[in-house]
Amino acid sequence: MSPIRPATLQDLPGVYRVCLMTGDAGRDATARFRNPDLLGHLYVGPYVVGEPDLASVVADDEGIAGYLLATADTRAFEDWAEHHWWPPLRRQYPETGGNTPDDEIIRLIHAPARVPDAIVEAYPAQLHIDLLERARGRGYGRRLVDGLLETLRTRASPGVHLDVASENENAIAFYRHLGFSEVHRMESSLLMGLRL
Repeated sequence: MSPIRPATLQDLPGVYRVCLMTGDAGRDATARFRNPDLLGHLYVGPYVVGEPDLASVVADDEGIAGYLLATADTRAFEDWAEHHWWPPLRRQYPETGGNTPDDEIIRLIHAPARVPDAIVEAYPAQLHIDLLERARGRGYGRRLVDGLLETLRTRASPGVHLDVASENENAIAFYRHLGFSEVHRMESSLLMGLRL
């Protein structure tokens, strides 16, 4: 039986945990945050809730070991999140003006980054993938991405992009191996795209 399956709402705690344990450029970010849910609120929750048909997990005997989350239409997804996902989180986490890692994530909840128009026009789909160490090197990442690309092609998507930390050399090499190339550089990360 394949450990890869569609994500469900019941997977949210496990998906949040994987996000935190890979949240420092692929390394464990647990020690950086007082609130262990903040990274998940920002980077994974909206996909599982808002785009469940493009959310997959790797599940083994120890629980959720990884995920691939995606949206076929980045702008529509950003608009959905603005109306449905962010408002209750903004009420729960008011901005404090502090400078801790938690404060930085809360600022992003209040003012989420939007993908540049030129990127969305050429690569409207978006993906986000993370695997715990125990799930790496076993072909799951490749299978997850290949499955998503096949789905996006059937939907006639012209391209897909992702955001990766500039210092995450292993992830960048993995994406390049799959055919992604750098399409936009930011302060601490880069956007990589693949034409479909």
